[in-house]
Amino acid sequence: MNSGERGITQPRLRVRDVLLRGALYGLASIVVLLIAMWCVGDHSDREEFLAVVGGIALVFGGVFVVFGAFLWACCRGDIRRWRDFRSITSEYEGATIMAPAMVRCGVMALVLASAAIGLNGVVDEAAYVSRLYGI
Repeated sequence: MNSGERGITQPRLRVRDVLLRGALYGLASIVVLLIAMWCVGDHSDREEFLAVVGGIALVFGGVFVVFGAFLWACCRGDIRRWRDFRSITSEYEGATIMAPAMVRCGVMALVLASAAIGLNGVVDEAAYVSRLYGI
């Protein structure tokens, strides 16, 4: 990567790279979800926790992806990284940094939501004597 005009890192971000990194962050967030799930002891509380995390992540992930895609379309290919923050010269160029950030966070939340909803089903079907069931 090299610095092009006005110190902007080249090449610009691509949609595929942003989506892949968001999915990778989402896979890492599943580990945090699993640790948090084991901290909730009661079976019904565990199911409720997973359902709430899944629902909130689904809503926020969808909103972030849609709004980030809208900002991405408004930027007309001028998509920048966070390290290019100092290259912003007008008040409207902030969208060039926020578009990929919102898409990445939205994809991460959607991956987390699918894992939480899937784990909710697994915990619901767990046998009474299993550790997955809870106390």
